[in-house]
Amino acid sequence: MQPQTAFADLPSLDGISVLVVDDEADVRDLLTFVLEECGAEVRAAASVPEALAAIALRVPDVLVSDISMPGEDGYGLIRRIRQIEAELGVQIPAAAVSAYADPETRAEALAAGFAIYVPKPVPIYDLAALVATLASRR
Repeated sequence: MQPQTAFADLPSLDGISVLVVDDEADVRDLLTFVLEECGAEVRAAASVPEALAAIALRVPDVLVSDISMPGEDGYGLIRRIRQIEAELGVQIPAAAVSAYADPETRAEALAAGFAIYVPKPVPIYDLAALVATLASRR
């Protein structure tokens, strides 16, 4: 009998590539760890320029991005991604995550081009489920 882990009941993300963008290293590492435990191939970026460079190398199946980052924020990132998607020949389903849980932040994230908005902290099951849902839209 195999031991149960906290990840045993999470959706499988095998074969799904995810780009995680967050300026906070601890958050980036936690999101990366959870998604990798579910089987996703995860790349992480600490800023908009790093994220765009990662996308230029390989387009992810799903983007999970913080909104509030120094310099260019997550709104700017998703707007830039939406502008270059025609060149890439693909649309990248994207989730915004933010410590701001107010309706205005949610509305702005969706208007900017994110498919879904989730307030931090994101429960691990919710994170895995939203990535699986977004990947199915691609």
